[in-house]
Amino acid sequence: MDLSSTTSHWGAYRAAPSESENLPLRVQPHPDDPAPSPLLENIADSVHHPTRIAKPAIRRGWLEHGPGPSAARGTEEFVETSWETALDIVAEQLERTVRVHGNEAVYAGSYGWASAGRFHHAPSQLHRFLNTLGGYTGSRGNYSNGASTVLLRYLIGDPDLVLHHADSWQTIREHADLVVAFGGLPLKNLFVTPGGITQHQGVASLRQLSGPSLAVVSPLPSDVPEGPDARWYRIEPRTDTALILGLAHTLLTEGLHDERFLTRCCTGFDKLADYLLGRQDDTPKSAEWAQLRCGVPAAQIRQLARQMASGRTLITMSWSLQRTENGEQPIWAGLCLAAMLGQIGLPGGGFAHGHGSMADVGDAAPLAGLPALPQGTNPVSSFIPVARIADMLLKPGEPFHYTGQTFHYPNIRLVYWAGGNPFHHHQDLNRLRRAFQRPDTIIVHEPHWTATARHADIVLPVATSLEREDIGAGRRDTRVIAMRRILEPVDEARTDHEIFTELAHRLGVRAQFTAGRTPRQWLEHLYEQWRAGQGGAVPDFHAFWRAGECQVPEQPRRTPFADFRESPDRYPLATQSGRIELFSEQIASYRLPDMPGHPVWIAPPPSRWPLLLIANQPATRLHSQGDVGRLSQRNKVNGREPVRINPDDAATRGIREGDAVRVHNDRGACLAGARIDPEVPPGIAVLPTGAWFDPLPDASQPGGVLCVHGNPNVLTADQPSSQLTQGCTGQHAHVEIERCTTSPPAPRYLFPPPLAGEV
Repeated sequence: MDLSSTTSHWGAYRAAPSESENLPLRVQPHPDDPAPSPLLENIADSVHHPTRIAKPAIRRGWLEHGPGPSAARGTEEFVETSWETALDIVAEQLERTVRVHGNEAVYAGSYGWASAGRFHHAPSQLHRFLNTLGGYTGSRGNYSNGASTVLLRYLIGDPDLVLHHADSWQTIREHADLVVAFGGLPLKNLFVTPGGITQHQGVASLRQLSGPSLAVVSPLPSDVPEGPDARWYRIEPRTDTALILGLAHTLLTEGLHDERFLTRCCTGFDKLADYLLGRQDDTPKSAEWAQLRCGVPAAQIRQLARQMASGRTLITMSWSLQRTENGEQPIWAGLCLAAMLGQIGLPGGGFAHGHGSMADVGDAAPLAGLPALPQGTNPVSSFIPVARIADMLLKPGEPFHYTGQTFHYPNIRLVYWAGGNPFHHHQDLNRLRRAFQRPDTIIVHEPHWTATARHADIVLPVATSLEREDIGAGRRDTRVIAMRRILEPVDEARTDHEIFTELAHRLGVRAQFTAGRTPRQWLEHLYEQWRAGQGGAVPDFHAFWRAGECQVPEQPRRTPFADFRESPDRYPLATQSGRIELFSEQIASYRLPDMPGHPVWIAPPPSRWPLLLIANQPATRLHSQGDVGRLSQRNKVNGREPVRINPDDAATRGIREGDAVRVHNDRGACLAGARIDPEVPPGIAVLPTGAWFDPLPDASQPGGVLCVHGNPNVLTADQPSSQLTQGCTGQHAHVEIERCTTSPPAPRYLFPPPLAGEV
């Protein structure tokens, strides 16, 4: 059978059903991809995996006792039911909740990566459906760079200027002399982007980078690309702000800063300079001061600052830096450092945020407006920052601070989740479990029995992207992909659109939800809308669908801030001053204890736990997607997620390669498989995110659970990065690791929960 076109968040590929009993699918990378993602290897194993949800299912306690808070979520068996029964119950609960408690009592954040498709985008389908019923409480921001996107609106107006509009690697190669990458440039992150990418140019560019030198600042040498001109600056975790301030102090005291640029294009440098020179606190932020905090020798700091000032320099900041307590500070400090160099707006120079964090940051492809399902208007004003879901459920009516204002958490009675897995993304999973006990009803759409599905009341099985038609496109891609249906839906799985269409029919809003179109007609409508904006440079829908893809037209590309640099008065930024805000009067006016008006050094709090755990992004899956796949499973240690530790730390604890170990702190504990790695510095452990949460009662922690699979978010803190941004802080946690001296319980995540017969 011929291979058909489709795409994923980790890239376009070709696929067809297979006659092999071992794998139901043949998968090949896109023929034009210079660096296909290894994550493609996970796809075939996931299709007919035992964790696929076969039929609609309802938690037994909810079915027998009706809606209400329950401590049994996540532990009870499910009863399979017919689609008619399940849809009748869901429609009834939606109608009752809205009638009795109002639309703001329905939470539909649905932060998800379910599909690269533009029509079958699960959150968009859910939000469109709920808007026909009068709206819902939603979420703002994201877990990836939520602190930065809020902060940067104050500092530069539009965060996308340094995110998705950042200079490409091609421009950097042609114009830059030096790239200073705070947080590293790990290649594994460049295989992934929302909507996918057909040609992984960033991976190919970094593998063959020539021209600029690389200065990579990270605790881990694995974050440094190979190459003769790549230097590793080993830094103590969470101290990038100190290093940046030391570099800035050197520029200032040696007269290497660009006073003209600071005067024309920035505001607040005088206050920042006072802080750097110690006029506020009698503590100059010198290279020696920085060395005591970050571990980089003062001589290297001064040498790097001078090199930065001697040529065209790009400063790029990893998103990981802001996923910590006070994570806004290194991003703000990095912007100030770039402003002092005076190269913002020059090709290959200035400031960027995310090279090495996502494939489309630095990609050379066009940034095209993509086809998107219209969601309608949500008349409900209540919302939460996305990482505050547990606070919302546990603290209804209580105030929270965000962007200098005070809001209040709504009283959520029904949670509707489609296309996401909060038991991956969120922190302190024991606390999230307690929060999930509070609503009356939790409804989840899922292809697999993930932890989120297991903590629901009503679970509806949905088709995967291979089991439906769609249009695939990434934010910065060379192609739009016709996502053909390659496989029949597994068991009784339906698409989100089919489910919401049936619910809309029961609730009297079918015409508003579907707009009278079939799914295929929606695809044609969305494509032709997009095509109309391309000036006739792409084929019509039918030709596109026959071909399987179309080329995105080339677009002129200009370095961000170039116009602003040429004429700040004519092209002001969307900030309070119209300039780059090195000191923000608006932020200072909020008088927040953790966010003064300019970047400052805030020392990380001490901990009684001896090891700092880095919970970074995995190399073998996207978040938790594909964890049951072959690539991810091959990386396990006896079925558990590997934790990397330094040989000296392992020897002190009697840990050997391959041992089952218990990683724990005050918040929780998980089991993992030990990997002894000399590249991990002493005092640090590395446990990637994304292992499916697999909880068992933990006798050492009353009311808590032990994740027997290795999910680090049982250890991370559910606290905001600051009161200004409310970003998540899931990058680090302090822990202890000990060898399991008795036979540990086996992981269960590869199998479905207990199921009873159909009712």
